[in-house]
Parts: sequence; C-alpha cells; structure tokens
Amino acid sequence: MQFLIQPYFVIAFLFCAFPFGEIAMAQQNTPPNIVFILADDLGYGELGCYGQEKIKTPNIDQLASEGARFTQHYTGAPVCAPARCTLLTGQNLAHAEIRGNRDSGNGRIFPGQFPITDEIVTIAEVLKSVGYTNGAFGKWGLGPSNTTGSPMKQGFDRYYGYNCQRNAHSYYPPFLDSDEKEVRINNFPIPGHLRLPSGEVRADDYRAENYAPDLILDEAVKFIEKNKNKPFFLYLPFVEPHVAMQPPQEWIDQYPTEWDEENGVYRGQNGYLPHPRPRAGYAAMISDLDEHVGTILENLKKFNLEKNTIVIFTSDNGPTHGSRDPRFHVGGAASTFFNSTGGLKGFKGSCYEGGIRVPCVVRWPDQVKPGSKVTTPSYFPDWFPTLAKIASAPLETKQILDGIDLTSAMKSGNAPKREQPMVWEFNGYGGIIAIRDGNWKALRRNLRKGKQPLDWELYNLATDPSESKDVASEHPEIVANLETQFLERRTSEPDFPVPFLDNVEK
Repeated sequence: MQFLIQPYFVIAFLFCAFPFGEIAMAQQNTPPNIVFILADDLGYGELGCYGQEKIKTPNIDQLASEGARFTQHYTGAPVCAPARCTLLTGQNLAHAEIRGNRDSGNGRIFPGQFPITDEIVTIAEVLKSVGYTNGAFGKWGLGPSNTTGSPMKQGFDRYYGYNCQRNAHSYYPPFLDSDEKEVRINNFPIPGHLRLPSGEVRADDYRAENYAPDLILDEAVKFIEKNKNKPFFLYLPFVEPHVAMQPPQEWIDQYPTEWDEENGVYRGQNGYLPHPRPRAGYAAMISDLDEHVGTILENLKKFNLEKNTIVIFTSDNGPTHGSRDPRFHVGGAASTFFNSTGGLKGFKGSCYEGGIRVPCVVRWPDQVKPGSKVTTPSYFPDWFPTLAKIASAPLETKQILDGIDLTSAMKSGNAPKREQPMVWEFNGYGGIIAIRDGNWKALRRNLRKGKQPLDWELYNLATDPSESKDVASEHPEIVANLETQFLERRTSEPDFPVPFLDNVEK
C-alpha cells in the first residue's frame, strides 16, 4: 500500500478556512451529535423527495422537508468499498488506499475486504480526538476484524454488522460481527445466491430466524440511548436495498400485484436469490430502509436529541445495473421500472451520472433551513472537513485531503470555491476515470489491459445532465486540460492499478 503526501494540497487552508465562531454549536456546552446514514445501492431517483412516484419513503421525505436536499451530490466511487473509503478518509479515488472491491485474502477466517492501513486517518479518529464516542452499525468493507482496517482500529468504539461485504449478500447470514467477534444469528442461514430454474418460487423459502437489518437497527438504538448524554458520531451504513431481495412480507404486501404480471417471477438468473414478486420486493427493500431511518429519527426525538443532532442521509453509489436477462437487473432489481436514476445515464459500476450522483439530505435544526435546496456540486471527500468543522475538531492529519467544507452550502447555499476538480478512478468494470471541473465532466472507459481504451468523452452538465451528447470533438482544449489536471494530481496505488495508466499487467 502506497502512502503519499502531496504538498500542493494545501491542508493549512483548511485550518484557516474554518471560522469556528460562526457556527452556533460553538456557543453550546455540548457539540452536536452526528448521525450519518448510508444506504446501499440506492439510486438518485428512488426517493419521493427526488421524484419517485411508486415507492413509499415517508420518513426520508420528511427528513428532507425538515432540512436541505442536495441536487448535485456524488459518491466517491461507483461501488461499495472504495465509496466507503473516500467517505471516511476524505480522499478521492486518485489518492485513496482502497479503489475497488477486493477481498483481503484471509479466506473464511475473518473474511473481509482489503484493509486500510494504520497510516490513514479516518474522520472517526478526528472526532474521537475531541471527545466523541463513535459507533458504526451496518456494512463495513474496509478490512477484516483483527487487521488494521477493522472499525475498532479506525476510531470506532462500537461496531455491529457485516464486516465482510460478501456476508452482506444475504439478509439472513450465519453471523454478524460484534466489535471484533463473529456472533452467530441464524442456525439455518440463507446463502445470498441461488437459482431455481423451475418450480414455485416462495419468498418464505429464503427467510430464516433472524433478519439482520433489524438486529443492526436494535444495536444502533442501544448506542443512542447509552450515549445520549455525551457527543456521539453514529455511522449507519445500512445494507438496504442491495440485493438479494429478502424484505419483510408486510412491506411486499403494500405494493400492487399488477406490477409483476409483465415479467413474472425472478428465478435467480441474474444472480442472488429468486423472488416471486421482484418489483414489489425491490420497492419493499427501500420502504424497509425508510422505516429503519424513521426508527432512528424517533429515538433521537425520544431522548430529546433532535435539536443538537445533524442527520445526513445519502447512498454509496447508483442503483443496480442490468445483466444476462434483460427483463431484470442484477438480483431481480427493477431499476428501469422505477426510473431509479431519475433519468440520468448509467447505473452502479459506471462513472456516468446515474452511477455516481446520489441522493443526499441533511437535517440540522436552527442551522439548515427546512425545505431548502443545495445545488453546489459536492462529493464524499467533502464530508471529512465538514464534519470536522461541525465538531470543532482540528484537521491535523498530514494525508492528502480532497474535500471542501460544506457547512456554508448547507446553511446559505454558498460553498467555498473548490480549488481542485472532483475525480474518480476505478479499476473495475473495465477501468474508468472521470473528472468534473465546474460544469464540465470528462470520462474515459476501457482502461484495463486487453481492452482498447475508448476516447475521452465530454459533457456539459449545466445543459446536459443526462449526458446525452458527447461534445469532446467540439472542445479538444477542454478535454486536454481536464486530462492534464487528472494526471498531475493522481497517485499510483499498486494494490489497485489502472493498467493503462500504470503500465502494468493485471
């Protein structure tokens, strides 16, 4: 793992740019609690507050009405693990240690993904340094238990959930991770992948004793109650609506049977588990997520924590993409039927807007105007300096930081000028790089060995947010400038190479 320090990232600016006296919490005895909720594979258009008309999301919609809705917020990566890395470390994909979904190599003993190192500093560690108690509940994906990447080694005092993303492919797994121990939850677990070419498909055949999201939610509620009298950072990387589809039946029953008359049952042909009513099942996953968000909000109210808590809700990447059978997306998901991208191009795994632009709502009473809208382009690396400012925590890390502070954007709609472009580098899905500077966005695909790299594409997102017209041939000077900016700022990461850029075979 390569760890580099780049002097052109002016970390000192971040210190000077934080007028701590401007924020109300500096005048309070207790700094604000921070609740960060991260959905899994939730698309830009899958919430009512973002235009969804079929799926019920009343709790998240209410959260948006009580706070701000971001219209140009981006994940740091188009898939799970690297997105989480960019969020927690404040680094974009051209600098981050984790740039893809790669297993740790530990096999079945403490399974998990490639670990972040001791050298990296997470936002949890920064918050802990100023007295926050930190808990993480849900899907981790940044290193197995008993490695440097364990949440217990990266600033968290309590962890419960799926350390390994592969274990999270089932909502009825054999175990969950509690701190650094595996805790068995189902004696008859359900594997996350199965095909049923013929015969009756029954949802109950893919359920077991304990539904993992409910257990994770219960532990998160316990954390709130235990720490209600001191500042806390509650990180909630919920698993829903990532397939497989195994939602509670009561939510499935809320949706019309007519939805699934066209395509019928899903038999697992595009991976994951079969489902008798895949469209209703997918909607039910999102409604179940919404209910869990509602439970968190209810408990903040129950313990009189609403006023002094900022709640952030977003998603790790765009919605599930298609696969073998064109009638269904992966796992039977219905991303096309629900217009899950809100009309944007691309899905999960893509650096087109549909793969990386995600919903984001923020509620911060007396700080963020209810019903407001933030149009400033922003992305996951921005949350590191933003949460540090909210907590009055000094940014003493020497690592590269790529984000800007969003507190002024949330409060007034005006964000500080972004000195560096937003960048994505992903060695999966054929190899993709993308860069956004102002309204211009350029991307290039097929950058792995054995593939013919495609030409740069260029889009003006101010006039063409759906990326329907590639204007690279009309503006070669802009393409050249964006390519230069990207190459000048990226660092090589040997564990996650982009062969075309790094001249390696992989």
